Amino acid sequence: MTRAGVSSAGSLFTFFLITFAITWTCFIAVASISGQPVLRFVLLFAGIFAPSFVAIGLTATAGGSSGVADLLRPLFKWRVGVQWYAFAVVYMAAIKLTVAIVHRGLVGEWPRFGVEPWYIIVGATITSTMVGGQAGEEIGWRGYALPRLAARLGYPIASVLLGVIWALWHLPLFFVSGANTRGQSFIVYSVQVIALSVAIAWLYVRTGGSLLLTMLMHSAINQTKDIVPSAVPGATNVFSPAASLVAWLTAALLGICATYFLLFGWSDGLSARRRVRVIASHVA
Repeated sequence: MTRAGVSSAGSLFTFFLITFAITWTCFIAVASISGQPVLRFVLLFAGIFAPSFVAIGLTATAGGSSGVADLLRPLFKWRVGVQWYAFAVVYMAAIKLTVAIVHRGLVGEWPRFGVEPWYIIVGATITSTMVGGQAGEEIGWRGYALPRLAARLGYPIASVLLGVIWALWHLPLFFVSGANTRGQSFIVYSVQVIALSVAIAWLYVRTGGSLLLTMLMHSAINQTKDIVPSAVPGATNVFSPAASLVAWLTAALLGICATYFLLFGWSDGLSARRRVRVIASHVA
């Protein structure tokens, strides 16, 4: 899985530094501006696409056009098993529906369900995969950063570390008016994002490095997470673990699945027992 010519740790540091500088500047500006919807949209767009723009820029500097071609080639890797398309599309929806069932069993009533028709969700997933922000993130996170981290740490540990970084990258959005993350628990959100990072990386490995599939899964997650919404209206507890039961159940189920993915299905030569020890030593 490791691509020839994977660059040094210095390029990773540069990638994360520039990406955070651009994204946080844009997101903080969006949070600070009232009105001016066009400007807010442009800034939000620039912040979301920063990971991929930075990855392409660094790759072009180090490897020229051939390096960029290598970076982008996995975007067109579509010849993978149909089961991986199914996994990418239904993963988050299955988690959320299971959360609803568990919620019913625990408190005796169903949680609130979303109101978007299924065909809108499907259409939005396809459209967002093709032209949405998933390309803006995935070329950077899974195309550039993940293979370089995995070259040093192996994919399981790299997926956890990237999840921590990915969660932090979103932090300013918890202070943006109109964002569905505003005021929500960043702690619970981070648990969910780290677990999702593991699942997406696992899919990346299982499909031989297909960014198309990671983009599809990323899009499906964004479009299906609110079939059972977890946001608390009017919340102001960004740095508190206080969150809805749905949010915590989602985090728990995603964590259980991520634990399975961390132990099985990678091609890094680690046994499950040894992988537990290695992961614990790196995240302790």
